[in-house]
Amino acid sequence: MDSEGVLLRLIHEHSMIPCNHLRKGDCCGRFEAISDGYYCKTCDFFVHKKCVDEASESIEHPSHPGHTLQLLSKQKYRYCNLCGRDIKDLCYHFGNFDVDLYCAKYPPPEVIESSETPCHKRTLLKEKIEFHCDAKCEEIGYGFPYKCLECGLTFHIDCVLHPSGVKHLPEVIHPLDVKNHSCHPLHPLKLVLTGQLPDYSDGKCRLCEKKIDSPLFYHCSPCNFTLDMRCALNPPSISFEDSKTHDHQLTLLPRLDSFTCNACGLKGDRSPYICVQCNFIIHQECLTLPRLININRHDHRVARTNLLGLVYSVCGVCRQKVDWTWGGYSCQRCSNYVVHSKCATRKDVWNGKELEGVIEETEDIEPYVVIDDNTIQHFSHEEHYLKLDDNGVLCDENKRCSACTHSVCLESFYGCMDCDFILHQNCAKFPKRKRHVLHNERLTLFTREAGHFWCNVCGRISNGFSYQYGDMKLDVICCSVLEPFVHPSHPDHPLYYISPEMEEVCNGCNMSGTRMLRCIEDGCGFVLCFKCATLPRVLKHRVDDYPLLLCYGEKANGIYWCEICEKKMNPEKWFYTCKDQWASLHTECVVGDFSGLMPGSVVKAETGSYEVVLNKNVSRPFCRQCKSHCMYPIIYKIPETSVSYLCSDICIKRFTKRD
Repeated sequence: MDSEGVLLRLIHEHSMIPCNHLRKGDCCGRFEAISDGYYCKTCDFFVHKKCVDEASESIEHPSHPGHTLQLLSKQKYRYCNLCGRDIKDLCYHFGNFDVDLYCAKYPPPEVIESSETPCHKRTLLKEKIEFHCDAKCEEIGYGFPYKCLECGLTFHIDCVLHPSGVKHLPEVIHPLDVKNHSCHPLHPLKLVLTGQLPDYSDGKCRLCEKKIDSPLFYHCSPCNFTLDMRCALNPPSISFEDSKTHDHQLTLLPRLDSFTCNACGLKGDRSPYICVQCNFIIHQECLTLPRLININRHDHRVARTNLLGLVYSVCGVCRQKVDWTWGGYSCQRCSNYVVHSKCATRKDVWNGKELEGVIEETEDIEPYVVIDDNTIQHFSHEEHYLKLDDNGVLCDENKRCSACTHSVCLESFYGCMDCDFILHQNCAKFPKRKRHVLHNERLTLFTREAGHFWCNVCGRISNGFSYQYGDMKLDVICCSVLEPFVHPSHPDHPLYYISPEMEEVCNGCNMSGTRMLRCIEDGCGFVLCFKCATLPRVLKHRVDDYPLLLCYGEKANGIYWCEICEKKMNPEKWFYTCKDQWASLHTECVVGDFSGLMPGSVVKAETGSYEVVLNKNVSRPFCRQCKSHCMYPIIYKIPETSVSYLCSDICIKRFTKRD
């Protein structure tokens, strides 16, 4: 069994990604001179690659002969029985005996000779005591110390074995050490253990610009030159040569100096690579920019270029101006599509795959075959032809699109010539596979045969068509929201999906969330959630003979009452109204919880099956759970009964708990 498999199965409940970060490992509680490891962003949990790769599910250890020690993720307070340290997370265990990962491999010696006092030996005590460390840390400790039995001096184990605080880490990097000091040849760099930067320092590493957040770093006072541990132990090369990045050799300039990166067009203030021959400057992190990639904002591949050359262009991701004199990404098919380098390689935009040398997919994604001007054969209903009806049926609740499950209402649609299968004309055009701003991989269109699901962005239950990849499932309505998105509630400016940084409040429903469509015009601040953005703008309801229109809120002094639930309304929130403008209705009362389900279908759940039915009788049925008249347009009927219904998601959950 591989060590990473041990990690995923035995050590941590969440998936972890490779990470280069110098910090104390949650595996052994110590710093390492290497920074490779695995990281869980959810829990801020980090383990050294070395600890994990060298781990096994069980070991035999001389400190505890006769028993096999098992690898254990900490379940309660534990300390290492060899060194006395509190165990951060992982240990080997049997009964009441625990040993951390480091001591399991490098157990502390029983006795150590002292170079300072050759006559005395330091002996590792076998019982935990409180002591004052007589090494330079001079701190109070509690655990298993080394003690000189001659003079009574006591020491932390690490103060004896690793006085610098990090195993095998030099306290001074000298100018003659070319390998480690190639970036600063003037003076020695001294290891700082206190974590205290001088007042004159900007608090960042000179090479990588990252904030110094570790208690250990290297510093040169005369030059105000600071390196974090990652750059000190793994310094960048003085020269770099790669024809994919630049035609000539690039040289590191490890100094503070303002510049503009030719690759991404952004400002920098330290340690770029430069080509004097052609006045080319590039950030260190831009050296490894991919050449050819897919992004979730565009259907075609985009390629890196050192000169965009498109005047007055706008980035296809952030929608901000692009300086055409610098580098970025452009589409070779769409001559006016460009993207900032940093935007194109964001984790929420790019899937991390370099496509140079990879043959582009050419599969057929067209959803139907054209038979004639009014007839098609759709892949979801290949047994029959579909005929176009563009007369614009007023509103017929019984005619429903199999893709979006909404009724046909003033829209053209394709109807099956042999059965009752229907697709809106627009829904019939949904491609078999497509890219979307909400996921980095290309999504695949699934038909109703896939069963019911909950849309990951709007939360609605549906058994219509869906776009899926892995655990991501989107109903076709949410997936049809494309940039730029124009909504009649905000006609002056288009809306865009901007990656979530914090929760914002939707202007339609006043609910907060992170997956929002936003207006990017300065000072506007209009925000719309996907659920509100995809509400039907016109629909039919039993409360009125005419279609209901979606109203985008209004200022009013009077009191508004919902005609369905007969409760007070906030007119500043969106609501539905009828043709004569006298009626007002909550959007949730008009739409209900099951608007994404096809009437006549059956939803199978762990607690049983429910029939989806239209609530269109003159006498509204009673809900078995809330004991009130079902007011929503689509409800559940409990099978094998004639009068048992459930009207909402809340009622379903309560009814399930009761049973």
